[in-house]
Parts: sequence; structure tokens; C-alpha cells
Amino acid sequence: MPIFGIILLVQLVTGRPGADPDALKPEAVSARLQPVARLEVGSGGGTTAGARSGEEIVKTVCAACHQAGVANAPKIGVKAAWAPHLKMGLNALVASAIKGKGAMPPKGGNPSLTDEEMTRAVVYMANLAGAGFKEPAAPKGKPAAAAAGQKSAASGADGKAVYDKTCTVCHTAGVANAPKPGDKAAWAPRIKSGTDALLQSVIKGKGAMPPKAGNPSLSDAEIRAAIDFMVSQSK
Repeated sequence: MPIFGIILLVQLVTGRPGADPDALKPEAVSARLQPVARLEVGSGGGTTAGARSGEEIVKTVCAACHQAGVANAPKIGVKAAWAPHLKMGLNALVASAIKGKGAMPPKGGNPSLTDEEMTRAVVYMANLAGAGFKEPAAPKGKPAAAAAGQKSAASGADGKAVYDKTCTVCHTAGVANAPKPGDKAAWAPRIKSGTDALLQSVIKGKGAMPPKAGNPSLSDAEIRAAIDFMVSQSK
């Protein structure tokens, strides 16, 4: 899911304010991004793969970029930003989301998402901007075993898994100047600031990065683990 360390470390370097400061206020973030479930490292969080709703996918995968408009991603609920995209039609929008376009990697950087789930996510965001698309129905029910596994998987705080599901969208491609894994020069000043400072920046949000990178379900342990993983790649 969808994406967190991205904008995080990006903004630690640039220190630039976000395009829409009001969208990053705690009240706005809380209203737009209510927790759906704890991050499920094994399958991408929330419900089991294939059964995730559009709303769940948007909140846990897409929001990290679309909430703040990172790399010109149309902001959630902003009709003017979505208008030219909606003219393309649902099929074209879904195809772009699946294959990737511009700074957006295929499937938002989460390869575990099915094509049907991507369609639900696109429909959900498009409809928030005034479209009238019909979202494919998600399978009802949530296996008890999967729900129980979410907490145990998250408690393991696998930094690489959290990075793969959340941070990779911006950091792998260097979106908005996000330091790429292994780029020692870009990471040097961040490493000097210390893990605690990086952790607090992610938790509180900084610049265009919303608190917890737009995924309030992430625990402090998960965020720290992801930071440690990224730092380890550049030492």
C-alpha cells in the first residue's frame, strides 16, 4: 500500500510546502483518510487479495500521492483536476492505472492488486470528483483467518515489505526528488539527522507529505522498520 516514505524523505530534503497546505491539516487528513485496517504486509493490507474495495485501496495505496497531488496526480475530490481525466472514459483510466503512466508505476506500485480491484479504485476516486461510474461489486465477507493474520503480520514490522507496498511508488523512480534506494549522496543528510528525526517527520507529516504518508493505519514500528530498511540500502 499504496506509499509513505516517498514524500516523506522527499520533503525532508526540499523542505518545500505542499501545493495545498489546507489538505494536510490533521482535520482534513482525518476526514479523508479513516483507517480501514492495519497494513497486511503479506498481501497488501486490508481485505484478502481480490476482495478489496475501491475505497480501501484508495485509502491505503492511492492516497499517498493523490491526496496531496504529488507529481501532478489529480487530488482526491478535486473536480477541476479530474475533469480532463474523466473525459477519457473509465476503460482508458483503468488501463492507465494498470499499466502505469508518467510517474505512476503499474498498479500504483502494488502488483498484488487485481485488475478488478484497480477498476474499483479508479471508479471510487473518479466518482468523488463527479463521475457516475459503476464500481464492480467486491466479494462479500472477510475470512476470519485473513483478519486475524493482519495483526500478526503487521506486528512483525518487516521494513522491506512495508517499503515494497508503500514507499516504492515514489522512491524507486525518484518521484518529486524522493531519494532512491542506494543513492548515498541523497541519503547522507537524512542519515545524519537520525532515525528518530525521520520517524517523527513521517508520523507528523512534513511539506506535501501527510501524517503517516496518508496511511494512518501504519504503526510507529512499521514506519521505523521501513525507514531502517531504506537507510540500510544507502550506508
